[in-house]
Amino acid sequence: MSLTVDDFDFPLPPELIAQHPALERTGSRLLHVCGQQPVDRKFADLPALLQAGDLLVFNDTRVIKARFFGLKDSGGRIEVMLERIVDAGHAICQIRASKAPKAGCLLRLADAFTVRMTGRTGTDDDLFALELVDRGDFWDLAERFGTLPLPPYIEHPAEGADEARYQTVYARQPGAVAAPTAGLHFDEAMLATLQRQGIDAAFVTLHVGAGTYRPVRVDKIADHRMHSERYDIPQATAAAIARTRAARGRVIAVGTTSLRALESAGNADGTVNAGAAETDIFITPGYRFQVVDRLITNFHLPKSTLLMLVSAFTGFDAIRRAYAHAVTERYRFFSYGDAMLLEKSDAV
Repeated sequence: MSLTVDDFDFPLPPELIAQHPALERTGSRLLHVCGQQPVDRKFADLPALLQAGDLLVFNDTRVIKARFFGLKDSGGRIEVMLERIVDAGHAICQIRASKAPKAGCLLRLADAFTVRMTGRTGTDDDLFALELVDRGDFWDLAERFGTLPLPPYIEHPAEGADEARYQTVYARQPGAVAAPTAGLHFDEAMLATLQRQGIDAAFVTLHVGAGTYRPVRVDKIADHRMHSERYDIPQATAAAIARTRAARGRVIAVGTTSLRALESAGNADGTVNAGAAETDIFITPGYRFQVVDRLITNFHLPKSTLLMLVSAFTGFDAIRRAYAHAVTERYRFFSYGDAMLLEKSDAV
């Protein structure tokens, strides 16, 4: 199947883009895509759709305060979005400015500390490398002087409520600049309910980069080069997946980030290799899934790589029907929106 980016477009009324989360984490709707006709449910129904022996795999990354405003040494205004903190003194970022800074340029961020831009990096030289000039470290400076990096389609600046609700309740490992949003629907009470039902939980870490919002700039999707992200799969998670497979349970990824980590480390027998690595896996229709049996995810942007991923998982036509149904039924879209429970298609 030779697919183009336009094959993954769909009409989306702007008012369906959620600007704020539901009042309660589990208060969103849930569209169960499980055949020819999707089924409208509530997210609170999720425990009834799972069974003892299933394994939910969550991404425990934590969003850092990665957005800064500042000035170039020439006086020009800039906005810096950290893509990744490499170590205490070095980071990779996106920069918005009327004119891109040149290598060696000093940047004063948040009127609090100075960094030097040392050069471009990334797949298309679309990222900038920074080194810290002042004393301190990027982790501490981000927490003290950065702001929460809400997605570009959320129109209000980050508020106090966002600092709580744009994190999962199980976020542990700092490093992401975008939340693994499927996990935002879970609260402590639901996690406890799932545990009582004999539904196991395991964790991976994949630090979501700002590249997740980068548009596909080619016509044929086969020509797209995916951004790279770092993930870590603990030995305990690899063992839990092996036990689940042996007992004929289902591995359910909570979010596309968990799925990408698991499939990147997957083996033909459905097990995964523990450890840390980089992944630039690009999942499109025709991909053969090795590890994940079901997927919990939010609704994704038109023409996005994540829409291509879910089309690969559940089927191109099934996703088109599901998204058309969601628009008609006025589901809420994107990071603060409603969720889907997707069944894996048998087609390859």
